[in-house]
Amino acid sequence: MTENTKTHVILLSCGSFNPITKGHIHMFEKAKEYLHKTGKFIVIGGIISPVHDSYGKPGLVPSRHRLTMCQLAVQSSDWIRVDPWECYQDTWQTTCSVLEHHRDLMKRVTGCILSNVNTPSTTPVIGQPQNKTQTAIYQNHNTVNNKPTAIKLWGKMSESLGKICCVRSCLIQLFVYWVSNFCLPLYCPELRILLLCGSDLLESFCIPGLWKDSDMEVIVGDFGIVVVPRDGVDTERIMNHSSVLRKYKDNITVVKDDANHPMSIVSSTKSRLALQHGDGHVVDYLNQPVIDYILQSQLYINASG
Repeated sequence: MTENTKTHVILLSCGSFNPITKGHIHMFEKAKEYLHKTGKFIVIGGIISPVHDSYGKPGLVPSRHRLTMCQLAVQSSDWIRVDPWECYQDTWQTTCSVLEHHRDLMKRVTGCILSNVNTPSTTPVIGQPQNKTQTAIYQNHNTVNNKPTAIKLWGKMSESLGKICCVRSCLIQLFVYWVSNFCLPLYCPELRILLLCGSDLLESFCIPGLWKDSDMEVIVGDFGIVVVPRDGVDTERIMNHSSVLRKYKDNITVVKDDANHPMSIVSSTKSRLALQHGDGHVVDYLNQPVIDYILQSQLYINASG
């Protein structure tokens, strides 16, 4: 397939990100690499959408902290960004609603009837730490790429814009910016938003009553999902347990990954426990800027959070 005939994809990941881990970023990278290898897709961006505070999960720290940690985790990425729309709503939003929001927003900007792709949000990430000289208690020695990236440039634009509404003229300018940075052809190719998730979310589709059937139909049938398996989970077995997953099996892409990769066992729960116990292995789970912010803000120091 030529570049112009490939499906252009935005990967969207919803979740608590409490806190965001290296495993979350690894999931994006592996999904992008695998989709490119299929020869059918071009991944032009990734979106991290942290859940609203009213989700009610025990130990969930306020969204201003989770948004900031996510932004710090992707500050060196030139294709993954953080979108705060979900956190800024009046209440918790379903995954289906988040997907539809991003699709409809880009549809209004591009005019593409089948558009499933989103522009960068005009709403900045709040609570960005101002102290840039803090000495880290936990240290690692990974070299950070400091060259200007699309995400960094967008962050600077967001700071100057402040908390403003999605004005049409501004969105059009941002779409041009998106096109120039992510090589999105102006003739409007096939654009899709795919839900990126781990096998644990896929497995939750099989729990009776947890998801509305109508939402699952939209998520898997209208959008599609990309699954990065964890801990050697049998995704084929999971899909066979759900009539909706079986029905839209062709819309589910399972990333073939090394189940023994160290990032496949990293989790937010392990990270919180490591922080609570002062375990130095936390540097294997979290990026250094995230660790610094957690310590500065005194997050996760109690067993309850």
